Amino acid sequence: MDPRQRLIVALDVPTAAAARKIVAAVGDSAHAYKVGMQLYTAEGPSVVRELVASGHRVFLDLKYHDIPNTVGAAVREAARLGVSMLTVHASGGGKMLRAAVDAAQAANPDLLVLAVTVLTSLNDDDLGKIGLRGGVLDQVLRLAALALSNGCKGVVASAREAGALRAEFGHGFAIVTPGVRLAGTGPDDQARVVTPAEAFAAGSSHIVVGRPITEAVDPAAEARAILGQIG
Repeated sequence: MDPRQRLIVALDVPTAAAARKIVAAVGDSAHAYKVGMQLYTAEGPSVVRELVASGHRVFLDLKYHDIPNTVGAAVREAARLGVSMLTVHASGGGKMLRAAVDAAQAANPDLLVLAVTVLTSLNDDDLGKIGLRGGVLDQVLRLAALALSNGCKGVVASAREAGALRAEFGHGFAIVTPGVRLAGTGPDDQARVVTPAEAFAAGSSHIVVGRPITEAVDPAAEARAILGQIG
């Protein structure tokens, strides 16, 4: 895989104009972009269509979590937009995950349905406060097993769990890792952060990088520095 497909730049900005500015600044240093809740809520599906039409791969990160019929319908619409990857919450359960996978397969067999395990902003203490027994790793492995057994082609997880995921389930699925920071930079609101090199060494197949690139003086140079760590 082209390393530029393994680096996903997060367009966590409030307007399509701001997103276009980032895409232009990054240039040919990345081919994949994440459209998340902020940008999608502000601009709607038009921003996704624009990115797809310009030849970019889109990771639609809306983390669907609802009854199976509702999620399946949402995934069908996302597939029609031409996105390459999208997220659902693994905690929605097996029936919901299967509905998402079936909808994706019917519309676009190449669409990656990724199950979010445990958000990278959470730690063991946070899970205890919401009533979950065991630590982050236990929960990640539990939810990944549920997702993969119901047809998901990958999961979203911290690189801190990637090694255990590979050991448990092998290499036939994607691990998309957010919360990636270059060495020497702050974690912002993330709790489980790693460097790009650490993420790929641990077994991640893709990384999502936002502020370190989008807020850099030279986004293209920052993206190239990250590409240099992709093995």
